[in-house]
Amino acid sequence: PRPVPAYPEPAQRVKSLVIAAGKNSARPVQWREGSRPGSGRSGHKRMYSRFVALRIRPAGREIRKATAGSGLPVRWLLAEWPADQDEPVQFWLSNLPETTPLPVLVRTAKLRWRIENDYREMKQALGLAHFEGRTWPGWHHHVTLVSVAHAFCTLQRLTRSPKETASA
Repeated sequence: PRPVPAYPEPAQRVKSLVIAAGKNSARPVQWREGSRPGSGRSGHKRMYSRFVALRIRPAGREIRKATAGSGLPVRWLLAEWPADQDEPVQFWLSNLPETTPLPVLVRTAKLRWRIENDYREMKQALGLAHFEGRTWPGWHHHVTLVSVAHAFCTLQRLTRSPKETASA
């Protein structure tokens, strides 16, 4: 039997692809304004970093088996590579169209944080995880009320100054 070549872990191969593209290929992108005071248009600090975007075709034995040998279509590999780091620090794989501009890729990838934050708020502060019923209509009613409460809280945050406090 032939020896099986020792390939690095998939995460290391992805990192190697980005490193091969070079740190000079990283472009600065601002994806949103944060909540701290700063020099952004709204008076808040801008959130930005440097990103490398490559078009790749994901491959591997498992993928070839799952796709009957044809492999997957070409995808975006997006990597965050801050100027003060020697290597890329985060990676995303995206099926957005080839014509997608880099700022859109970055905003879409970074949107995950907002979604996770909203879900955590809905579970912990608004009671999404507290449903103990047994029927679909009951669950649907509960989720609807939690969603409306979340929308209300979000609108309240958007209309108030960060320095304002809630009245007692």
